Amino acid sequence: MCGIWALFGSDDCLSVQCLSAMKIAHRGPDAFRFENVNGYTNCCFGFHRLAVVDPLFGMQPIRLKKYPYLWLCYNGEIYNYKKMQEHFEFEYQTKVDGEIILHLYDKGGIEQTVCMLDGVFAFVLLDTANKKVFLGRDTYGVRPLFKAMTEDGFLAVCSEAKGLVTLKHSTTPFLKVEPFLPGHYEVLDLKPNGKVASVEMVKYHHCRDEPLHALYDNVDKLFPGFEIETVKNNLRILFNNAVKKRLMTDRRIGCLLSGGLDSSLVAATLLKQLKEAQIQYPLQTFAIGMEDSPDLLAARKVANHIGSEHYEVLFNSEEGIQALDEVIFSLETYDITTVRASVGMYLISKYIRKNTDNVVIFSGEGSDELTQGYIYFHKAPSPEEAEEESERLLRELYLFDVLRADRTTAAHGLELRVPFLDHRFSSYYLSLPPEMRTPKNGIEKHLLRETFEESNLIPKEILWRPKEAFSDGITSVKNSWFKILQEYVEHQVDDTMMANAAQKFPFNTPKTKEGYYYRQIFERHYPGRADWLSHYWMPKWINAADPSARTLTHYKSATKA
Repeated sequence: MCGIWALFGSDDCLSVQCLSAMKIAHRGPDAFRFENVNGYTNCCFGFHRLAVVDPLFGMQPIRLKKYPYLWLCYNGEIYNYKKMQEHFEFEYQTKVDGEIILHLYDKGGIEQTVCMLDGVFAFVLLDTANKKVFLGRDTYGVRPLFKAMTEDGFLAVCSEAKGLVTLKHSTTPFLKVEPFLPGHYEVLDLKPNGKVASVEMVKYHHCRDEPLHALYDNVDKLFPGFEIETVKNNLRILFNNAVKKRLMTDRRIGCLLSGGLDSSLVAATLLKQLKEAQIQYPLQTFAIGMEDSPDLLAARKVANHIGSEHYEVLFNSEEGIQALDEVIFSLETYDITTVRASVGMYLISKYIRKNTDNVVIFSGEGSDELTQGYIYFHKAPSPEEAEEESERLLRELYLFDVLRADRTTAAHGLELRVPFLDHRFSSYYLSLPPEMRTPKNGIEKHLLRETFEESNLIPKEILWRPKEAFSDGITSVKNSWFKILQEYVEHQVDDTMMANAAQKFPFNTPKTKEGYYYRQIFERHYPGRADWLSHYWMPKWINAADPSARTLTHYKSATKA
């Protein structure tokens, strides 16, 4: 995890512009570098490093003697870099996983490069010999990337939008900043004056397709066919492998544990893999909640079962409300459900950074979207429509859950790893017949639960525990987090403000006082940037007025989780 920043064709003083790069210093607290591009006085790279792999030679932009014309700035982890090195007999100059990008590009061009990368990434690659700039981002947008480009060819890219919004350019008073789409790469021509022109934007991978790099990985042979035992066996193999490959780091690994199905499976599998890898330190797991939180009770049960060194972080409603401003600034969104769920994750990340030496953190993000875990999937009209909705949620992860997971952890210099969004695991899961993936017997994620039924990885009552939204599970059933927030906001936003909401916020007009309150905070930090969020996250197929699962009729919280 780190922060990348680059400018091409700047017409302002670079030493002034580079102050913007400092806005993302939290992403890389270990080191910072700012470097001009030889021969282009108005092009430069900025890099904030969190040293996770190769502490000695991991600074960026990465330059190799073999390719003096290539410059690479990337944020991510490429899990198959050693496999690729062995297969293609590349000679590595460093131990940095991202070096593989330069070798693959030299060998087969940009398209083959992005398709061969098994991991999460956002990168800027400059080829001064062929006068090209390339931008790329992983399939689900686990690593963030934003860009701003003007009509006269000034290009600015950054891991977070906050590193771009204050940039100045002569042709425009207001620089349009937008997220770079996941699963895409862009090719741009570099002109002699340092400015660029976009040549093409290419979607290189669909989440349903098995990735090209699967040809070269070392996963046990999967069994063909959709017989239930075959499918369960394949899922176990792929999930184990998804966790195992993510152990790649020179820093300590910890795990978030909410006590729900997803984080519990991740924690249990992770602990097993750490033992097999003979890692000497105990796995530390972390749960957050208010007193009487069902999540805390459930997480405690899981930690006792798997034998992790468990920490519980308690917070009260006042601390949660006080964090809202910082949280919205970190997130760069005003989406209601994202803000609610981010408070707990932001506070627990703060605790981990301050009180432990864990830097790499595992979590269960992506499972709900992939395995149809949201409660409203019970209302899906057909397995095919449920499949379509699942894929839509996966496409939009970069606006919601993946955004929350990245920003709340990165704000405190932590790197998050999400095995459920592993390419091989997710593409296999999505290739299964639609009817296999829907809720069964009134239980969502039935297939996933069934898969681990005999494994004794986690306690049975946790394996079959009903879905609890993270932002709700951190509080008691008697007083949900969303209700605490709504009660507070009731005194901050009056009816007159709501009556004028459409005039004040014509785009994505907030319909509730809570939404209005978050939007106000967002506009204070990022005025005029509301279009970063195309729409609010809301359940489908039901007339929901609020995104919380606790407002749905199907909701059945386990009061004795």
